[in-house]
Amino acid sequence: MSEDRSSNDLGEKTWIEKIAHAFSSEPKTREDLLDVLAVARQNEVIDDDATSIVEGAMHISEMQAREIMIPRPQMVVLKASQPLSEILPIIIETGHSRYPVIGENLDEVLGILLSKDLLPLLWKAGPADDIDMLSVLRPATLVPESKRLNVLLRDFREKRNHMAVVIDEYGGAAGLITIEDILEQIVGDIEDEYDEEDDLPIRKIADNDFVVKALTPIEDFNDYFKAELSDDEFDTIGGLLLKSFGHLPSRNEVAQLDRFEFKVVNADHRQIHLLRMREITPA
Repeated sequence: MSEDRSSNDLGEKTWIEKIAHAFSSEPKTREDLLDVLAVARQNEVIDDDATSIVEGAMHISEMQAREIMIPRPQMVVLKASQPLSEILPIIIETGHSRYPVIGENLDEVLGILLSKDLLPLLWKAGPADDIDMLSVLRPATLVPESKRLNVLLRDFREKRNHMAVVIDEYGGAAGLITIEDILEQIVGDIEDEYDEEDDLPIRKIADNDFVVKALTPIEDFNDYFKAELSDDEFDTIGGLLLKSFGHLPSRNEVAQLDRFEFKVVNADHRQIHLLRMREITPA
């Protein structure tokens, strides 16, 4: 037993000496630190998860905001001029807690809306009332595309921000980044209670009132509503609507397909994203 103990002590001394030696002077390179981690992992001082987290924390110091931001075309934003009837379906559909609020275009960011800040306004507003969204906006944080992620993470923590708009060299909005995006670079994907529902192509808001993603397959739409929309030429609801409109529609434009009326809730210069739908003559 004493021999085994001596052997274990010797082995323990060996890796401890290696770590002590590595830190006897300041590590000169990233590789020096990784060597220390490898030795510690090999001797089960830390596990794979801890190793991955430390390596991720080191990695973000080499990354910039532009590498992980949500690009401009994929940003979900609200317009300050939008009525409540258009804002709520977007919030319900996407399930985010924060939204950039813009003026006439994406380069005019007026502030950040927290979904929870709408609750007092909704409580006071009547069914047909609109709200003063500008009164509850939080200041928007703007960061350059070249911002280092470790510095941005520190800024988020110090200022208690969770979202920033990434701007390009001309001052225009290039994308969006959140504290969760950075943390996922360290600890891996973070799922929340909305992640599973984010994939729902059709969501019921109220009786005869639905939010539909434009990329919803026509076959799935037909199954859901017991409809018979043709999928001979197009695969998605958005494709059918583009044909019906004859052009790329803007927000609030309305078109009818069979017994369904679709209103464009969210669209950009390339495609339709989100629709509000009701049945004109329910089956």
